[in-house]
Amino acid sequence: MKKTYKYETHLHTREGSACASATGREMVRAHIEAGYSGMIVTDHFFNGNTAVPRNIPWKDRVELFCLGYENAADEAKNTDFSVFFGWEYAYRGTEFLTYGLDKKFLLDHPDILDWSIEKYFDKVHEHGGFLSHAHPFREAFYIDTVRLYPDYVDAVEVINSSHLDPKFDERALAYAKKHNLPMTAGSDSHHLDSLPGGGMEFYERLNSIEDFVRAVKDQAYILIET
Repeated sequence: MKKTYKYETHLHTREGSACASATGREMVRAHIEAGYSGMIVTDHFFNGNTAVPRNIPWKDRVELFCLGYENAADEAKNTDFSVFFGWEYAYRGTEFLTYGLDKKFLLDHPDILDWSIEKYFDKVHEHGGFLSHAHPFREAFYIDTVRLYPDYVDAVEVINSSHLDPKFDERALAYAKKHNLPMTAGSDSHHLDSLPGGGMEFYERLNSIEDFVRAVKDQAYILIET
């Protein structure tokens, strides 16, 4: 059997997400111990459940937002464990995992919170980013309705290991298949004591977030079911 490499694609840190209890460094150590090859830090963006104060200068907000990723990357720097950067953007409770962009993109766009959702999609793509619709059929207090954007997103998160109700993932899978969209899977981890063990496996080691995006586009992956 060909060797595969396991990656967490949806993960939060205490530095960036108000609902998370584990630091970026703690997440790295836990995922190395659990046998992962890497992880993508996707903290809640400023229009979601962010841990970053809203009343400070934009540059300071971005610096604080990136701390979870940067601390995680520093923790992993002398290992073969990879840490990549992303975020979870929110629009009235509907959320999108955003991959392939960096701190400079955020620093260069202090007006990002004023954009319409369609402009956000366009800008992300204009700058080479990639969007996976996170848990599109989740039912929760902060989501007032299901909003779907099959013509704008690049992929659909069809397995979110934090879900207790299987219908959320079943609907996401059917939606992705209907629109012939690539799929992602992640744990949506927030805490060390509840790492679900989900994510994705790839046939080659990922050396950059661009490698991740390319593999998802090519549908060269195994979705981990937990």
